[in-house]
Amino acid sequence: MHGMGRPLRTGAHLLAIDACLAAVVTAGYVTLADRGATDGLPRFSGPWWLGWLVAVCVGVPLAVRRLWPLPALAVILGGSVTATLLDITRDPYISAALAVYVVALVEPTRRASATLALTLIVSAAAVITGEAALTPSGPWAEAAGTSALVWLVIGAAGAAGRVVRERRSRADRRERRLAEEALAEERLRIARELHDIVSHSLSVIVVKAAVANHVAEARPEETHEAIQVIEQTGREALTEMRRALGVLRGDTAGRRMREPGSAETAPPPGLDDLPGLVQRAERAGVRTELSTQLAVGIPAGAALAVYRIVQEALTNVVKHAGGGTHCQVKITVDSQGDVRIEVVDDGAGNAVATDRAELNGGHGLVGMRERVMVYGGTFAAGPRPGGGFAVSARLPSEPAHGTATSRKEGTA
Repeated sequence: MHGMGRPLRTGAHLLAIDACLAAVVTAGYVTLADRGATDGLPRFSGPWWLGWLVAVCVGVPLAVRRLWPLPALAVILGGSVTATLLDITRDPYISAALAVYVVALVEPTRRASATLALTLIVSAAAVITGEAALTPSGPWAEAAGTSALVWLVIGAAGAAGRVVRERRSRADRRERRLAEEALAEERLRIARELHDIVSHSLSVIVVKAAVANHVAEARPEETHEAIQVIEQTGREALTEMRRALGVLRGDTAGRRMREPGSAETAPPPGLDDLPGLVQRAERAGVRTELSTQLAVGIPAGAALAVYRIVQEALTNVVKHAGGGTHCQVKITVDSQGDVRIEVVDDGAGNAVATDRAELNGGHGLVGMRERVMVYGGTFAAGPRPGGGFAVSARLPSEPAHGTATSRKEGTA
């Protein structure tokens, strides 16, 4: 990765912690600059203000390391090197390590790596120069050991920053992927809802428009009736489309107040709305019977799936069988909450002849099968031996793992 990592958290509590850390480090360096050596090692003998200045340079930038990582590290490293060369202290550059951690966490990878390498080189050179050349306190091997300790502390801080950076980056990618998947699922849901609404309503409208056109001059009263059905179906379709798209408005401007009971706030259709579907099919000339046997209630999501499956099945009857067809819709919910859906027609309508057994891959049946798949149920659609067409589906109360099974399908 060569780009920026996840933005560093700079909450007030973190800045307060850094301010406390800066105060502690600064006070510690001031104390070391003011005290003499007690272990026989060389000690700082310069003016007090210089010791205080070095202490400020080493400690105070820690308070802003999250705001300006590179400048803070530069000042801290300069102060630490000066403290080493002036024999104020020979600590393992802990303050510099704390700054390196933030640099590795937020700066681009190449820049952070170059900064870490420069910090290691400068700190090692300062330790070896101070301990083995300017004011020797032991053999070169001892200075090299101190330098190795400094490298270990600073390198560990850099590695920790890189690990946290990668972990946050993976978390960001996972969140983006989940968000994209959720968006794709929502788009598919909206597309499925709109397909079911538009397909059903337009099928009724087209059928009744054809009737009106056919009998316009001979039977004007039937024309008037057909136009009323077209108007009513169109209004109902618009209402359902507003309801389906309400979730999109909720994502963008849904925080505005809506009137109670409007289409945008109305609950999704369910089992109680099935008689409305039957009435629409009958207005299109399909004699439809509805039978429901409900031992227990079902969740709203399952009820919506049942409604849409029945809606699409009736749409197929209107489109492919036509007026005069007899259709039976049966919904059964057993005591375990399993739902069985059956939509059967006799194919005796007056629509243009269509061999539904030879048609497959239609969007309508695919949509029904996808709805059933969500619940891990079973789905079947195909011609009946004695004529007509049958659609059957089962939605278990507890979705099973895997996908729904599907037998021979026709088209929508």
